[in-house]
Amino acid sequence: MSGTVVVGLDVGGTSTRAAALTLDGERLGTGRAGGGNPTSHGAERAAEELLAALHGALATVDPGRVRAGTIGLAGAGRLLADPAGRAAFDRAWHDAGLRCPYAVHGDALVAYASGTAAPAGTVLIAGTGAIAAGVRDLRLDRVADGHGWLLGDAGSGFWLGREAVRRLLADLDSGRAPGILGRQVLTELMGTAEVAARPRDTVDALIQAVTRRPPVDLARLAPQVVAAAVTGEPVAAGLITEAAGHLAESVSRIRPAGATTPIVLGGGLLTGDTPLAAAVRAEASHRWPDAPLCSAGDGAAAAAWLAALDLPEVDDPAALHTLLVPTPT
Repeated sequence: MSGTVVVGLDVGGTSTRAAALTLDGERLGTGRAGGGNPTSHGAERAAEELLAALHGALATVDPGRVRAGTIGLAGAGRLLADPAGRAAFDRAWHDAGLRCPYAVHGDALVAYASGTAAPAGTVLIAGTGAIAAGVRDLRLDRVADGHGWLLGDAGSGFWLGREAVRRLLADLDSGRAPGILGRQVLTELMGTAEVAARPRDTVDALIQAVTRRPPVDLARLAPQVVAAAVTGEPVAAGLITEAAGHLAESVSRIRPAGATTPIVLGGGLLTGDTPLAAAVRAEASHRWPDAPLCSAGDGAAAAAWLAALDLPEVDDPAALHTLLVPTPT
């Protein structure tokens, strides 16, 4: 099987990663390019980044050896429903020298597969936005939240940033001096932690500073909330607890009580040693005590694994997952 190569791509709004692997687990190449989400950047620009990542992954690989590929992408359904967008991706695939078919799956499924080979379970992702999804037979099933900053994404990076500003505004309205997190938010948004003699002047200026920028830009405050929570800052710690509750509630919409299938945690806020990851793990362990908790890992490798499952010589998906997909550290 060492002659067979599969290709996987993990396409995001800020970066595109590609990997070429043999079925024996040898990584032949890795590529990285800019954001390739067609919803964010347009299909033609996204296809250019896709091609750049493929060129990197296939730099020392004969494309004729590649027998299957998978592209993991947020908004996969929109791409599949857009003939012009799919044609742009088809051209990029062909221009990379690839003649095998490829599949397009939602990024939530790829995140799930990067954490476990189990055919059924749940994935929870929290980064700028937040979404929970059920997986059945390695296909996305029911989905909760992911409604965007205006209508949902509860517990996300945007949510943390917005709530930090709201807490600051409440302090200013009430005549209370901002706490540590509030002063940090003021400095980030206003360039100074000083409050005007008339607190309402600071309120008005703060509102203008926020509304002049795209709403989702509030997500850039999330790292400050997380860092403050690490030190025990009370407002930040409270926001982390509340965010974890929202995220667990999203999972509860689609996951039965007592379910024992795996839960995979993904996204920048839930991978690694973060207060929110710890709080969500605690919530999940309380609600689903017998469920394995896994961290999302290498999305490109997981996409390659998903591609390989359609090959007739693959008869042990779990064993192949162990070979192809690194265990997250």
